[in-house]
Amino acid sequence: MPTGRAVLLLRRLSTGDNKLKNLNFNQSTSKESIIAHPVCTHRDLALPKRFSTFGHSNLPTPPLCRNLSDISKMTSSSVESKPVENFKHTNCLISEKSPYLLQHAHNPVQWYPWCQEAIDKAKTENKLIFLSIGYSTCHWCHVMEKESFENEDVAKIMNEHFVNIKVDREERPDIDRVYMLFVLATTGSGGWPMSVFLTPDLRPVTGGTYFPPEDRWGRPGFKTILLSLAKKWKENQTQFLEAGTNILDALQKLSIVDGECSSSMPGEATWDKCVQRYMSSYEPEFGGFGMAPKFPQASIFNFLFHYYARDKSHPEGKKCLDMCLYTLTKIAKGGIHDHVSSGFARYSVDNDWHVPHFEKMLYDQGQLLVAYTDAYLATKDVFYAEIVRDIIKYVNRDLRHESGGYYSAEDADSYPTTGATHKKEGAFCVWEYDELKSIIGDKKLNDIPYVDIFTDYFSVEEDGNISPASDPHGELTNKNVLIIYGSKEETAKKFGLSVDQFNQVISECIDILYQVRQKRPRPHLDSKMLCSWNGLMIAGLAQAGQGLAEKDYVEDAIKTAQFIKNHLYDQSTNTLLHSCYKADDGAVAQTEKPIKGFLDDYAYLIKGLLDLYEASLDLSWLNWARELQQTQDKLFWDPDNGGYFTCSAEDNTVVLRLKEDQDGAEPSGNSVACHNLQRLAAYADKSAAPEGGDHEREMAKQLLLAFSKRLTDSPTALPEMMSALMFYNDSPTQVLISGGCSDPRTLELVRVVRSRLLPGRVLAVSDPTAESPAGMSDILLTRIRSAGDVPTAYVCRRYACSLPVTDVKQLENLLDEAPAQIPPPKGK
Repeated sequence: MPTGRAVLLLRRLSTGDNKLKNLNFNQSTSKESIIAHPVCTHRDLALPKRFSTFGHSNLPTPPLCRNLSDISKMTSSSVESKPVENFKHTNCLISEKSPYLLQHAHNPVQWYPWCQEAIDKAKTENKLIFLSIGYSTCHWCHVMEKESFENEDVAKIMNEHFVNIKVDREERPDIDRVYMLFVLATTGSGGWPMSVFLTPDLRPVTGGTYFPPEDRWGRPGFKTILLSLAKKWKENQTQFLEAGTNILDALQKLSIVDGECSSSMPGEATWDKCVQRYMSSYEPEFGGFGMAPKFPQASIFNFLFHYYARDKSHPEGKKCLDMCLYTLTKIAKGGIHDHVSSGFARYSVDNDWHVPHFEKMLYDQGQLLVAYTDAYLATKDVFYAEIVRDIIKYVNRDLRHESGGYYSAEDADSYPTTGATHKKEGAFCVWEYDELKSIIGDKKLNDIPYVDIFTDYFSVEEDGNISPASDPHGELTNKNVLIIYGSKEETAKKFGLSVDQFNQVISECIDILYQVRQKRPRPHLDSKMLCSWNGLMIAGLAQAGQGLAEKDYVEDAIKTAQFIKNHLYDQSTNTLLHSCYKADDGAVAQTEKPIKGFLDDYAYLIKGLLDLYEASLDLSWLNWARELQQTQDKLFWDPDNGGYFTCSAEDNTVVLRLKEDQDGAEPSGNSVACHNLQRLAAYADKSAAPEGGDHEREMAKQLLLAFSKRLTDSPTALPEMMSALMFYNDSPTQVLISGGCSDPRTLELVRVVRSRLLPGRVLAVSDPTAESPAGMSDILLTRIRSAGDVPTAYVCRRYACSLPVTDVKQLENLLDEAPAQIPPPKGK
């Protein structure tokens, strides 16, 4: 979390030190209160943030939202919505497209989306704004809605004394980041639901996360907070406004303190330090880095695999590989992996990867595709390839729009039975022992009941296998979450079976359980489709297609890239949109005023397109990536200090313009962009671009310098960027092939490249027989030539290229030899 003198000032201002007494609603971080006061959180929320600011002579003016008179003309896009006349209450959110906002459209609270109408109302009526931020699959967002926002008495207080604004954090990450930074700095922790009180000019004065409806656990309840703030606003309005101004000033000063960049590039000592810290935090029994709750942070795997692949003979590199493989194996065997319906939950609440927070997020699936593909490339162990196929089966079956886009998430909560009135976390996924015994039935192999084999392998217990410590609210009593502590071989040996017989039993049981599960009420599906997360899926599918030699996965990636081009891209301005939605009729819908793309949308998509070029050898994807990079540079680049802002300067609906410097559940857009810039530099054609990639390399350098202090002081905060730093130091491993793209000899050379784990790999294929498509510039390196009619490959490392080779074995030898450790040339 943010630290330093400015944070101390922020905490004093937020608590009203000498002013606004008793406004501190800081939630305790003791073990007792963590259990009693949970939130939906990401691993990175407690870690430092850096941000920069921009000034406005006037504070932002968000777009108008529709008023209630328009509501009857609108049709909700949520598949879970019911006709308006079935509900007692309807508010302004009914005209929105976000599934999260639509979940609150029938609360008695008079919610508004983030819009000018709401802000004007706060100013006209002279009221504080209550800003509530969450997302549709957030369990504790549902809890606070049930306890407070559906409560008529609480809603009456909210409507009388506040203007209430609801924001989907996935739809507006820019707004979420600003106020989360404030909550982190002033309370020491963060999460969702996030609850922040603002002055009418959008300056935060106090806030927190989840609040219970009544006073409990030694903290004030939500009603008490509302009434206290309403009273103090009337009595001390000037002090509120003054505190809000000082708080915003303090946040702006934090950016000046943290914004100083170094003039020297971090080097080997920095990434070695990062490795040492991961080794010291590594949990050897079940893998992962740190103790519960455990998140599968894919950026860590990317960094450690890269460190290993730089020099496969290095002892610490081998340890990095071992940590990755062991952790990925334990995650795949754990309850965080859905052994029945495939895919991965967001995190586990315990140390064993056993009891998950059951929601499934698209961004995890996309990133874990890359991690398990890398594990397969490093080992050729089919176990990891099976997990890759498992993830793709899940996303294509349950998260895909027919046009090729992927939905955001599936909820943790669902109704335990048809006709139930209250949802429970994990209800769709968990099993009771007697239930398993009943549905598997009397099936036997060699007189051994299937159910005995199944329950032994998946550690099922008659009274449930979930510890009370992992179920503080008692929703999972007598339930089982399937987890594998042993191995196929161990269970097969125990029952006297061959591995093939064992696999047959488990496969039949899984099929039975899957069919039973499909009859249960399904969790809510967030049918919002985000450009950024779809970019991660393109990258995952493209890399999986290459690593596993599965053409269908590459076709899936192509279909998703085309979906983005059709629905989230404005060709006239070469700009991206952030989100689109599934309409009631199944078509792709858009908001009246579409949300413009953020840095992550560009960076993630560009990464996906670069991977897609290498997977498909279709130059059009590489060209589009270069065009989008130019737009990204115009919209987000900081010409003064280097690095990218998370939102455009054109977007005046937020009071602070931030730079994200944390690779957490999702990688920082800056980290991904740093990789992209270096890959694009390697593709630059000296004949077409006089600078020959120097421009992109220089931008990557400036970005790394901007974050050099962060990389040096807190190396594990930015593992993805640390990988980019190694990439910059080493230069890319360029594999340049000249030959016809349909020539089997060319494709065999390409296969050799794709089948290896290569650090900083850039693959380019120049087809001398192909005509460049109309309007496309040839941006591939033109210095490579084939040896007559024979496809030819060059391997270039550290700005030096090998002699041309035409033989597959020669290429294998070139790729497998350790590169000489030579420092990069000056100026590079």
